[in-house]
Amino acid sequence: MTQQVDPASGGNVAPPPPRATVIAPGNYDGVHLGHQALLRRATQFAEQHNLSTTVLTFDPHPGAVIGATAKAVLTLHPRRAELLRTAGADRVIVQSFTHDFASLSPEDFVETLLARGARALVVGPDFHFGSMRGGDVALLETLARARGFTVLLEPPVQLEGERVSSSAIRTALIAGHVRRAAELLGRVHEVQGRVVLGDQRGRTLGFPTANIAIEPVLPPADGVYAVLLRELDGVGNARNLIHGVANLGTRPTFAAGRSVEVHLFDFDRDIYDREVRVGFVERIRGEQRFANLEELRAQIARDCTRARELLGTVTANWTEAL
Repeated sequence: MTQQVDPASGGNVAPPPPRATVIAPGNYDGVHLGHQALLRRATQFAEQHNLSTTVLTFDPHPGAVIGATAKAVLTLHPRRAELLRTAGADRVIVQSFTHDFASLSPEDFVETLLARGARALVVGPDFHFGSMRGGDVALLETLARARGFTVLLEPPVQLEGERVSSSAIRTALIAGHVRRAAELLGRVHEVQGRVVLGDQRGRTLGFPTANIAIEPVLPPADGVYAVLLRELDGVGNARNLIHGVANLGTRPTFAAGRSVEVHLFDFDRDIYDREVRVGFVERIRGEQRFANLEELRAQIARDCTRARELLGTVTANWTEAL
């Protein structure tokens, strides 16, 4: 939480008084359609009652602290906060999830939210809280009646018979089904990283590529993809939407090791050492080994043609948050 100096305290740092707010607690990995529905409910209630909207999320993922299997993340916290603010959050609090925090009783967990100014909580029907996940929605509603706050229950979002969840998105990405992941997210899945010096084989083939050292988020399955790329400026703002084709994997024709490489269409500027964000629109094919460079060059040309066709049909709202 932001701190301010209390003039009466001799310069000691004191927390500001909590602002009355609607709090939506959760992990929010991916900020998918289900998360966006929770934020819409929170912002609607906040506007009706002259409150702010706060997301309380956790780092690290609670599962990493309480012994559950760690899962690859879809978004790192800085990007997650950007997406949450776009979805309507006035404030995003990243709570350090320690063993001490994990051991809070359900009642004490709720007290921490009230101390942050909560006048209402927005949760899904499977929400659990407190030590050993001992609190559920029924207990939350009991505590709300006793402590005078409101519980807003938002049902899960269903898309074509499937519940929208971070787990469903991970499953789609692992299978290379990036279009399905985009449908569940409401935008294309993205990776971000810095353009680094590669071996420049693509240039000799006539298809120069940007080699990207990506952040530790879940990439889609190895293969060739139609992609959208944006450059980031020095303060993280995205600009210049550029179409391209990407290869993820081990480059078996050259046995050159794992990489993420993007060939950009109709683009000839130097973006070495620039931070970029790459969104995956559709998988074109799996990675494969070619007998010689001519076969590889011909296949890359076909991949580019197919990528241009696919990118011509991309849904506009998938790109808005990229």
